[in-house]
Amino acid sequence: MGIIGLGEVAQVVHLPVLRSLPDLYEVTAVCDISPGLLERVGGGYGVARRYADHIEMLDENGLDCVLVLNSDEYHAEAVIAALDRGIHVLVEKPMCLSPREAQAIIEARDRSGATVMVGYMRRFAPAFIEASQQIGALGRLNYARVHDIIGRNQLMIDQTVFVDRPSDVPRSAVEARWAKGRALVTDALGDVPDVLAGAYRLLCGLGSHDLSAMRELLGRPRGVVAARQWRDGRFITALLEYDDFLVTYETGVDEQLRFDAHIEVYGEHATMRLQYDTPYIRHLPTTLVTEETRGDSLHRVVSRPHLKDPYTHELEYFHEMVTQGRRPKTDPEDFLEDLDLFAELIRVLATNADVRT
Repeated sequence: MGIIGLGEVAQVVHLPVLRSLPDLYEVTAVCDISPGLLERVGGGYGVARRYADHIEMLDENGLDCVLVLNSDEYHAEAVIAALDRGIHVLVEKPMCLSPREAQAIIEARDRSGATVMVGYMRRFAPAFIEASQQIGALGRLNYARVHDIIGRNQLMIDQTVFVDRPSDVPRSAVEARWAKGRALVTDALGDVPDVLAGAYRLLCGLGSHDLSAMRELLGRPRGVVAARQWRDGRFITALLEYDDFLVTYETGVDEQLRFDAHIEVYGEHATMRLQYDTPYIRHLPTTLVTEETRGDSLHRVVSRPHLKDPYTHELEYFHEMVTQGRRPKTDPEDFLEDLDLFAELIRVLATNADVRT
């Protein structure tokens, strides 16, 4: 495996997990725009082949697969470059920022025959798998709530682990990334106000976890009934319509030291709540809480299926998909469903008076 991007998620999650899976993966090359990260992080993990350019890395190392962890704006070009060389790809969410990029990735995958999988680790948590198997026992679904209000990741990360945050990335590269991101949002949505561009980036980032998991559990909604944003697109609430029930979706990021992400489904006979904790502290379990009325009593069961973290399950699953030639459930077409839903949410947000300027 080669790794493109040595930032926060690589340092806190992926590199430690890969080190725990020596029977499945050997990291032989790393790439990052920061010379300091290449030396300190790449060297710290004993990786001798270190590159500032991902094309050079892909051309020189005979890699079986790559893990794409660089900034969202550059995911598509890294994924396509790997696929064009017959290299399998696991790319962190969001896979890309525009439908045009998604179609280009699908075409590159089909040309190469290599595997592309999107890193939606919440959908690999054992409690999520259990919920997807048990949801039929709830009876008729009456309502669901998808909630993700969290404090900034760094607030919790800085209390638990050291992250090397480099100071040697040129300002020009940062500005180029911002400009590329804005151009990709325009490509996806048209020329929208900055507040809607910000809301779209929130959906592509944090929101992609929530709505992707919602789709697997409940299916895709028929449409967006209503949606509002505030705090310049940093908080969003929406009402999503299914055939005979509704879902409320609420998300935002603040300065509190807590992580509250859950999906709660209310059935005719029972209720199910899937509760996530921050993924940046490994082995904090995802739990499944079910409540069922039986006669005069309410039975409540808390299930913690396994302490193995979702990222480990995800990497094991990716290895299985590649070696067995199977198609992952979180493939590019699956991600394209999310981009379509994000765009619909933005269209509804655009009808509100507070974002028409």
